[in-house]
Amino acid sequence: MSAIITDPFKKQFMQKIFDEVTNLDARYYIGIGKNDQWNATETVPTPIDSPKSIRDAQNALQSVKAVASTSFVIPRYNWSNGDIYSGYDDEYSTIPSNSYYVLTEDNHVYICLQQSKSGTGEANKSTVKPTGTSPKPFKTTDGYTWRFLYALSAFDTSAFLSANFIPVKFVDSANDTFETQQKTAQDSADAGRILNIVVENRGSGYTGTPTVTITGNRGAIGDSAQATATVLNEQIVKIDMLNESAGSGKNFVNATVTISGGGGSGATARAVLGPPNGIGADTRDDLKATSLMFNSKPDGAENGDFLAGNDQDFRQVMLIRNPRTDSANGTILTATTARALRYLQVDSAFGSQLAVDELITNSLTPPAKAYVDEAINFDTSSMKVYYHQTDSTGYTPFSIGNTLTDEGGQTGTIAVVADSNELYINTSGEVLYIENRAPVVRSLSQTEDIKVVVTL
Repeated sequence: MSAIITDPFKKQFMQKIFDEVTNLDARYYIGIGKNDQWNATETVPTPIDSPKSIRDAQNALQSVKAVASTSFVIPRYNWSNGDIYSGYDDEYSTIPSNSYYVLTEDNHVYICLQQSKSGTGEANKSTVKPTGTSPKPFKTTDGYTWRFLYALSAFDTSAFLSANFIPVKFVDSANDTFETQQKTAQDSADAGRILNIVVENRGSGYTGTPTVTITGNRGAIGDSAQATATVLNEQIVKIDMLNESAGSGKNFVNATVTISGGGGSGATARAVLGPPNGIGADTRDDLKATSLMFNSKPDGAENGDFLAGNDQDFRQVMLIRNPRTDSANGTILTATTARALRYLQVDSAFGSQLAVDELITNSLTPPAKAYVDEAINFDTSSMKVYYHQTDSTGYTPFSIGNTLTDEGGQTGTIAVVADSNELYINTSGEVLYIENRAPVVRSLSQTEDIKVVVTL
């Protein structure tokens, strides 16, 4: 038995998450962590979906910041002079390598309804950039037929546009110029339009132009569809919709293409129907949006909740749902930012020489070990040492009164062993996403633009 998960189900599932984030029904955070090296060569390993790998990432978590914004996104395809683009086809299960939609340098998104073809039926290169925001389909002088879908606002560009992804959304009510343009395009969608005719078999023996007849289940009388065939070397090489820019062939539920006459035989073709509500009615459907992007921008030290300066770095990014602040089943974190590291309070014998990533050890047998994430002066006689433990250090706890030794042989006495103010953040919540990276060094003047993309 074989089965698939359909795009409507994926969209429905992603919509539930989108609504949960937007309505604050759950709290979503992006976290960064792991300041110790991957290995001697810093070769980044592929993340593994296992309880242990999730636990390891939680143990190395440094800080979290609330997701600031969320959007459906699609793969990015820039319009480029000389590229070939596919026309929309209802047989596509994925976006083809020659995409049927493009993003122009104006940050406008257009969908290709019909590919330009030569007299021999071969695809032509696109040489004329689609422009304008009219919701009506239009043909450029290079033979491509396009339709405007939407334009990106400054906010959408900043929050969600990346080298690999474009934001996409459905507009319920228009609040600005960009949403008004998209709402107009949505409301202008033609349900059940025949967008194209695809020749599946060219046949043979055609000495004249055959008749192309389109029949099917139509929702309104008079919305007929017409097309004309092109014959070359006694074969049908292409079939063009007539008046395609004006929107002929609307309100079809199903359609059959019949080719007759012309002296030949064997040619077959099929009709390409747009989505039930029409191209542009919901661009998430048109462009197969089954991904969500979560965006957050940690800025410097974030009032002390994020590590920055002094060679502070991180190697992992996580998406966490509902981290807790006082117990594994306690209060859900609501603060915008939080630190997620344990700390030791040690007397001042260490001075300021305790380094980030340095290994610290206590005097017991077996010894407790940990990696230093940050060491800061607490008062004139003591300092706080934020740390995390891994499989290589073991998870033996530190104790008050232990003598602590660093890699250089300096020692100090542990006065306090504690969690940071937001207790249990690193061991609570649902870890939904883990991304391993090469080390990213953070400075006090640095802002990370972290975009996490989850795809079904």
